[in-house]
Amino acid sequence: MRKNTIDIITLGCSKNLVDSEKLMKQLEANGYKVTHDSENPQGEIAVINTCGFIGDAKEESINMILEFCQAKEEGRLKKLYVMGCLSERYLKELQVEIPQVDKFYGKFNWNELLADLGKTYHSDFAIERHLTTPKHYAYLKISEGCDRKCSYCAIPIITGKHVSRPMEEILDEVRLLVSEGVKEFQVIAQELTYYGVDLYKKQMLPELIERMAEIPGVKWIRLHYAYPAHFPKELFRVMREHDNVCKYMDIALQHISDNMLSKMRRHVTKEETYQLIEEFRKEVPGIHLRTTLMVGHPGETDQDFEELKEFVRKARFDRMGAFAYSEEEGTYSAKHYKDDIPQDVKQMRLDELMEIQQEISNELSHNKIGKEFKVIIDRKEGDYYIGRTEFDSPEVDPEVLIKDEGRMLRTGSFHQVKVYDADDFDLYATLV
Repeated sequence: MRKNTIDIITLGCSKNLVDSEKLMKQLEANGYKVTHDSENPQGEIAVINTCGFIGDAKEESINMILEFCQAKEEGRLKKLYVMGCLSERYLKELQVEIPQVDKFYGKFNWNELLADLGKTYHSDFAIERHLTTPKHYAYLKISEGCDRKCSYCAIPIITGKHVSRPMEEILDEVRLLVSEGVKEFQVIAQELTYYGVDLYKKQMLPELIERMAEIPGVKWIRLHYAYPAHFPKELFRVMREHDNVCKYMDIALQHISDNMLSKMRRHVTKEETYQLIEEFRKEVPGIHLRTTLMVGHPGETDQDFEELKEFVRKARFDRMGAFAYSEEEGTYSAKHYKDDIPQDVKQMRLDELMEIQQEISNELSHNKIGKEFKVIIDRKEGDYYIGRTEFDSPEVDPEVLIKDEGRMLRTGSFHQVKVYDADDFDLYATLV
């Protein structure tokens, strides 16, 4: 147990990670040594940044808290603090159920932790962070909260209404990160396309991305978590005209049948969804689309599921994830629908959908054999350098394995490679 050392443990999404990185910078500014490693905690103080999105994530957060409570009881830890989405949502219950935690904070008041430690918040470091990612890429959070009221989703309950960050503040952060060596930006929000509506009374994502693309040193910009209804079409032009805006879009579609889209309160139709995908591929040639789909939402019939399978076969997504519905208290679905689909049926549908996608992914990967791509190098593992193309986001998408042939490849450097083999997940390439 090291004195003046604090361990930060981050659970959940990349938006949480950004909060942890900001807290780490503030703690360092106050003289602490900070680590970000749940496997090997060394400090006398631990801060767990929790996720409260769905059942599995909540369970993981609770288990992690209990694990650290035990360390505290055994004298391996002096203080334990908890922040993030889970404690934002269940603050009162957690205080009663887990009294070993010294204090719980919500998602937005974590800077109070500094005062409780007898330290001060340094406003001059407001846009600074201690990056936990490799230094060549960073997540860039452009807003908090969500105004969409999808039936199944607890995020608006946890995070509140959509709040955009001022554009100049975001651009200042980008310039700062570039000066520290960041070349690649994963732009994130609960809902990207709504950016700016609250501050500027119109969708400002295209302008923000265009201005980012014009900052010297910004090599790649990748967009995560868009919403299909009222998609800002001006973004197509920005993606086309700026080589450093990756031809990649992460757009959660959830379902395709009109019956389910209506029940899910998605404010988009089957026809509009197909049309949007067609427009993307026409307006941004070569674009790779990533999506997330849901099975087993209350009321999903066999016919709805057949439509979803047909959609996956037709759309041929480059990247696709799927999950089974889990009821979240407080949501529209929990209040108005019965969770009427048995767990084994949900799992069967999920497996079936992912099997269809696996075949498509395999085929699309093999289509890349013989082609050349620009990759960024993330790390070295054994005999291979591991890189990614512009179509691959860190940790969630396939990687490119480049055999070490004696040439030193620096982490964060770009190289042209030629693909000679592929499997379900990764590409194998040689330097050109």
